[in-house]
Amino acid sequence: MDVQKLIKEVLDKLNVDSAMLAKFQKDPMGTVKSILNAMNLDEKTLKAIVEGVTAKLNIEGGVKEATGLLGKIKSLFGK
Repeated sequence: MDVQKLIKEVLDKLNVDSAMLAKFQKDPMGTVKSILNAMNLDEKTLKAIVEGVTAKLNIEGGVKEATGLLGKIKSLFGK
C-alpha cells in the first residue's frame, strides 16, 4: 500500500474542506478513517497516515506564518 499516496489523498480533501480540517484537528484518526472509508487499513498504516498528514500540515502552516512574518518585517523597512 502506498502510504504517501494516501497521505496526499487525505491532504487534498482537507485543503478543500475546512470543516473536515477542523474535524481532523479534533479527531485525526477518525477523520482519516472517514476519508479513506472504502479501504481496510490496519492501525499501523492509519497511524503512519495521520502522522504524515499532521507533519505536512504543520510544515505548510509554518511556511504561511514565516511568509507573513517576513512581509511584516519588510513593511517595517519600507521594502
